[in-house]
Amino acid sequence: MADDKNIEMTIHDGSDHSNREPERATKGERSGSYDNRQLDRYISLKPAVAFGLTVLSTWEGIGITLGAGLLNGGPTALVWGLILASIGSTSIALSLGEMASITPVVGAQYRWTGLYAPRIMTPAFWSLIQGWLTTFAWIALCASGSYVCSAMTVGLIGINNVNYVPHLWHITLIMWAYLAVCVILNVYARKLLVAIEMFGGIIHIAFFIATVVTLAVMGPRSSAEFVFTESFFGLSGWSNDGVQWCLGLLTSTSLLTGFDGVLHLSNEMKDAPKKVPTSMVLGVLINSVLAFGFVLTLLFFMGDPMTALMSPTGYPVIEIYLQATGSVAGATALTCFIIIPAAVCQFSVFASVTRLVWAFARDNGLPFSSFFSYVHPTLRMPTRALGLVAVLCALIGLITVGSTSAFFAVISLGALALYISYVVPIFLFLLRKLQGQHPQYGPFNLGRFGIPVNIFAVCYCIFVIVWLPFPAILPVTAANFNYAGPIMFAVIVIALVDWFVSGHKRFQVPTDPNKE
Repeated sequence: MADDKNIEMTIHDGSDHSNREPERATKGERSGSYDNRQLDRYISLKPAVAFGLTVLSTWEGIGITLGAGLLNGGPTALVWGLILASIGSTSIALSLGEMASITPVVGAQYRWTGLYAPRIMTPAFWSLIQGWLTTFAWIALCASGSYVCSAMTVGLIGINNVNYVPHLWHITLIMWAYLAVCVILNVYARKLLVAIEMFGGIIHIAFFIATVVTLAVMGPRSSAEFVFTESFFGLSGWSNDGVQWCLGLLTSTSLLTGFDGVLHLSNEMKDAPKKVPTSMVLGVLINSVLAFGFVLTLLFFMGDPMTALMSPTGYPVIEIYLQATGSVAGATALTCFIIIPAAVCQFSVFASVTRLVWAFARDNGLPFSSFFSYVHPTLRMPTRALGLVAVLCALIGLITVGSTSAFFAVISLGALALYISYVVPIFLFLLRKLQGQHPQYGPFNLGRFGIPVNIFAVCYCIFVIVWLPFPAILPVTAANFNYAGPIMFAVIVIALVDWFVSGHKRFQVPTDPNKE
């Protein structure tokens, strides 16, 4: 354990993590005959914060998942549950930010797990399992975002054309179109990431204001008693009120996650030890405020909640917009205010998960790692990792042709796996602090509040992890069963098989910063 006591302030991530700009390419690099292990640092604080805003897109997500909260718990679960989720996610972001300030690495959670796990626990083993879970979670999030944009687009087509008959394969094809746009932009417009994130951050706030004002002016008003004290129980089949309320607040807890996306851009962030934590924390705080304002607006001006729940589009928010504006055109415009930021968010998510896959492959965490760790010498980005993400998302989209429940079974793993990826390194880092073996803090640290914040973050993660696998509706059938738990178990089994077959020889995660 002696070597555990001296963890340096930085860890080499196969590249230089100082604040220096990368050196100019050599002749061999310009010709493409090299294995580039460094991405350009070109993202400053403003686009970093905008990235944190758009990658969460929480108020837009509330509009998308509103029905689940109304079914379980109703207004109280949405309002008070969002406050709890905001506090919990902020504690996680602060805890991760502290580690990011010490070691701002692309691999983030799986790297920190390997770094802080006691040597007796075989750190590389836990790091590999963590890497598989985190990578799969982000790929599932990529697929889910494109699917939601596609499904809401189909819903808009339906309200604008009463003769339109939607089919599941329509959603799949439109989903692929959204995926294609994300891939093309990431390949050929990488340098526009900053501009796109700034644009996304602006419309994220501008569309929020436009939506809130429209609903407040035109929507039918509900009472404050309804918004803050009314609960809906007995709609989902669960008999226990506490269980229903906890399931309802998952609407918020599932949305206030993914803020670690900016971590995976650490190699392209200027002054990453300061700006990565700032981006994460501000992203959670600002999104929490906007989401809370949007929830209050929806509940105060939603009209008949039962009519919203029975919306033929499958999205109660579209029905709320129809009731408020009294016109299809108005509802269409307001729904586009959700779809457009969500689509911009997809660009951010693709950029983030591509870097995560690249980092994991670079550490030989994936089969055929040497292939997927390639960085294109001209485009200066991991094109093969991007291709892998795009192909897997497209294949996941094929599931929707047969069953939407099967598709959601895959994407529901995203939030569950992410919370697991949060709790493991935070817990290990907390143990280091309690043992007095923590590394030297970076410029972002929590001081004397660090341990209490870490403890709360761990407890909150465990609470969410317990409830996420529960089915939202009873009786449980093949169509509404929550497959998040079984699929996560399957991913863990795959990771275990990988470890025992070749991962224990192949996987390379630096647990000693002096030995890269």
